[in-house]
Amino acid sequence: MEFNRYYAPEGEEALLRACSRVRHVALDMDGTIYLGSQLFPYTNDFLATLTRLGIGYTFLTNNPTRSAADYVARLRRMGVDADLSMMYTSSMATLDYLRSYHPSARRLFVLGTPSMQEEFRAAGYELTDDDADDRPDILVVAFDTSLVYDRLCRAAWWASEGIPYIATNPDWVCPTDRRTILVDCGSLCKALEGATGRTPDVVIGKPNPAMLWCIRDKYGLENDEVAMIGDRIYTDVAAGRNAGGLGILVLSGETSLETALANDPQPALTARDVSVVGELLLRSRGL
Repeated sequence: MEFNRYYAPEGEEALLRACSRVRHVALDMDGTIYLGSQLFPYTNDFLATLTRLGIGYTFLTNNPTRSAADYVARLRRMGVDADLSMMYTSSMATLDYLRSYHPSARRLFVLGTPSMQEEFRAAGYELTDDDADDRPDILVVAFDTSLVYDRLCRAAWWASEGIPYIATNPDWVCPTDRRTILVDCGSLCKALEGATGRTPDVVIGKPNPAMLWCIRDKYGLENDEVAMIGDRIYTDVAAGRNAGGLGILVLSGETSLETALANDPQPALTARDVSVVGELLLRSRGL
């Protein structure tokens, strides 16, 4: 098959019909609108297209290493006009999950960055120390770029003790423009599984559809009026599909064209980057 900027396995007519329904876009960030520290040159034009069409957007990320305020500041430094209302991270979704499903829990052992830990403290939780006598109500494991070996061992201990165990996201690695591999939450959970035989009771981030359903409900939308755009089939595209919305893959980050075309099921749309998605949204509205 010849790939010319985008591919829609259901055909052009079905794709444009689905695009015409979109009223809100959930946007992955790293690998989708920027890579590492570099904003893609087409990002702001794409966001302007969404605004022109009256399509809302939310920056949605599985990466919990920064607070929502940190992400807003990062986007603004890159030249993106953003505010807190546009942000939804896997740590925010984890807090929503705790409030809904563990309302009496107050004490957490959090394997996560200082920024994320501060976000949990600000939400009213007490974070326990690396101490076998300081027993938490819940174990929360996240992408921890400040990882200390002793704390990883303590997380394994609490997992082995059978307390409720929540992971913020399933990602194996985090995209980067540096010559390294950033070991993400899914890999840390795999280490804990190897040490204890225990897997998380729930994994909050994409492909879990709950994050998209929160956006849907916030804006009073139907499932198919929300599109999820990202650079990963197994998280971003799967989340869109699982939520009953439009899952769009862009090839500006982790996933190669060969991987995309070999995947079963196929993304509803595989596009070179978000600028192509913007063009299709315009076409779907006769513009």
